[in-house]
Amino acid sequence: MTVSLRAPVAAVRRFQSWRFGLFVHWGLYSAAARHEWVKYRERLTDDQYQPYFDTFDPDLYEPSAWAALAREAGMRYAVLTTKHHDGFCLWDSDLTDYKVTRTPHGRDAVGPFADAFRAAGLGIGFYHSLIDWHHPDFTVDSHHPQRDDAAARAGNAERDMNRYTDYLHGQVQELLTRYGDVDIMWFDFSYPDKDIHEQPITDGKGRTAWASERLVRTVRSLQPDILLNDRLDLPASADFTTAEQFQPAGPVMVDGRPVVWEGCQTLNGSWGYDRDNLDDKPADLLVRMLVDSVSKDGNLLLNVGPNARGEIDPRAVRTLREIGAWMRLHSAAIHDAGPSTHQAPDGCRYTQRGDRLYLHLFSWPMKHVRLPGLAGRARYARFLNDHSEVRRTEPAAAHEGDALTLELPIQRPDVAVPVVELALHES
Repeated sequence: MTVSLRAPVAAVRRFQSWRFGLFVHWGLYSAAARHEWVKYRERLTDDQYQPYFDTFDPDLYEPSAWAALAREAGMRYAVLTTKHHDGFCLWDSDLTDYKVTRTPHGRDAVGPFADAFRAAGLGIGFYHSLIDWHHPDFTVDSHHPQRDDAAARAGNAERDMNRYTDYLHGQVQELLTRYGDVDIMWFDFSYPDKDIHEQPITDGKGRTAWASERLVRTVRSLQPDILLNDRLDLPASADFTTAEQFQPAGPVMVDGRPVVWEGCQTLNGSWGYDRDNLDDKPADLLVRMLVDSVSKDGNLLLNVGPNARGEIDPRAVRTLREIGAWMRLHSAAIHDAGPSTHQAPDGCRYTQRGDRLYLHLFSWPMKHVRLPGLAGRARYARFLNDHSEVRRTEPAAAHEGDALTLELPIQRPDVAVPVVELALHES
């Protein structure tokens, strides 16, 4: 039987309808509390990193609370780091002892996550690092914590990447056979020879190191409806493209064609728990980022980094709840919505769902906003936050152009981003 490299169209469309998801970076690095790349940044050896493993005991881990917070924020799916680059596994893998069940916590963390988020009606995804700085056969390269250790590099002669690749594939099979239907497999990441993070890489790893095509066929055979991202260095297998920590200027294009995309963003620039990082993005900015993504036919995957006790920190909780307050009133303009063919005025964005066009007012104008091309097109206009009518004026004569004018109150609605819903006549 031939196995497709791509997911079915229906699975992709469902993913696009969700529009807003929760990314969770959680692992041993949460105990260090200074970024998930702490092992790389500080060039820590396995022995220096070991205390985080020996003391990992997230006694306050309640994934149902995470799921409830995600739902309150208006999210429709969530992606959990099953293994990050440090090689630590959040499930009871048969292939290693470097796993959560060997820590003081002693229990699988992936299963409770999957159960809790499914029970909350949310889609689930597994992030899985292709990189493993702990595995004895993963060769030391210029993107490794021991990159400057001559003895470690000399040890590459005894390392066998083929054995590591088999280990990688075996762990992916475990994840896709133990936890029911998984909606997304979020691999991270390939780094073939190139400049990355301002550091030249001449000994990188890509599709050959991961045996990417074989891995994709295994994934598809186990879960045909699963979605894969674009980080296997195998473009033919990508169901969506990932835009990390930036907002695209327009719809994302690959080889001149628009593609399905998801922007992944942090709250403060760090993916893992970073105790002293207080550079939190305000909720209204994050709402604008979400709107901007949907207006360009993208999703937003917004990250939290729970602490070493398994709790999401209070600042992140407050931010997600503020986003949720906006989503409670405006989700119709996000879920199941997408871009519009109409051109939004300056300082605004459009999203559209069927015959409903949503005008998101990033800046508040003085009393009037003109909507080019919409003369004679709207049956009704109202604010989404309270469903109060927004009065509109059509051009009185042809020489006045084709713009519909909305009359706005002087006082801006007390929401992160005001939204006007226009009910359009059928074309």
